[in-house]
Amino acid sequence: MKRLRLKMIRNNLKEIPENSLPAGFRFRFFEKGDEKTWARIETKVDEFDNEDAALERFNAEFGDYIEEMTERCLFIENEHGEAIATTTAWYGDLRGKVEGRIHWVGVIPEYQGRGLAKPLLSEAMKTLKKYHETAYLTSQTTSYQAINMYLNYGFEPYLVTPTCEEAWTLMEETLKRKILE
Repeated sequence: MKRLRLKMIRNNLKEIPENSLPAGFRFRFFEKGDEKTWARIETKVDEFDNEDAALERFNAEFGDYIEEMTERCLFIENEHGEAIATTTAWYGDLRGKVEGRIHWVGVIPEYQGRGLAKPLLSEAMKTLKKYHETAYLTSQTTSYQAINMYLNYGFEPYLVTPTCEEAWTLMEETLKRKILE
């Protein structure tokens, strides 16, 4: 599948879908020293070629904001206390103002398909709601299953680049659902 970048927005953080974690899993927030944990997860989901590259990106993006990460970055731990999923209820400039951002969603492959992504997204959106009224995220067409979940959570296409329409047409064909108005 052609990999095209896309953005999605949610114009309010009301009525966030509720999804509970399956038995044996729990949420926890980032703790100082979890940089390597984040890098391990994001490398396992193929966002980076290696953990050093992931750690470098973490430090560039979040290194000056470790205190904020303790209130915004979530992990899911398995029954053994191992972090196996993460996302960050972050923020960024969009539409000329600071808005909430779902950032770096990842569930390691051996735990995918176990009903963890929806509760992770629900929890991240609840965290965003403490700080923001709206949210956005970026993704790519190769993450079409995640795109489908985001659509089901009230995120909508945000058309900003010449390739956006091509990306969303591809998503309509792949997901077999009408997305663009």
